[in-house]
Amino acid sequence: MTIDIKLHKTDLPDDLQLGNVIAVDGEFMGLNVRRDPLCLIQISSGNSDAHIIQLDRDSYNAPNLVKILSDPAISKIFHFGRADISYIKHYLKTDTNNIFDTKIASKLARSYSDNHSLKTLIKEFINIDVSKQFQNSDFGGELTPAQLKYCANDVIYLHKIHDELVKILKRENRIELYKDCLKFLKTRVDLDLALFKDDIWSH
Repeated sequence: MTIDIKLHKTDLPDDLQLGNVIAVDGEFMGLNVRRDPLCLIQISSGNSDAHIIQLDRDSYNAPNLVKILSDPAISKIFHFGRADISYIKHYLKTDTNNIFDTKIASKLARSYSDNHSLKTLIKEFINIDVSKQFQNSDFGGELTPAQLKYCANDVIYLHKIHDELVKILKRENRIELYKDCLKFLKTRVDLDLALFKDDIWSH
């Protein structure tokens, strides 16, 4: 597959049309949202494209990106959106609206497996074995071609994976449960940002 990868500095172009269903992912300097900055947001329209936005970490001024993320008319597919949405809310100061999540969908649909990583889902549904070599690399500086490809791989397959998982959820009568889980996702993000990391439902 040939991937059209475009790197944008600070924000998306004014005239870019991505459609009504996009895949979204983010890259951070670590997993502590208050310490480790949000560096990149990557977006795909599902047409073998990846738009990688290298954010201005001094201002996080990205009005075109914020407009798309907050637009309830545009669906956003994440894989483990809980982390990405937390960073987006903390650094870009916006809620992300109309969310799908392939990790949640996988956990509900693929009860035959205990592995719900993106790499596993790409292998099962796309039959491509992607490299996660650069998962823990430094995304805070100049990006290498290998890092850009890694970022692209995190979004270009999500449309297809989500479609396949929804088929299973509908077949197994779990689609409403999936939708209800998505309703709670924003609250789970707010709990994370308020430093309630534990399962609040546990005894």
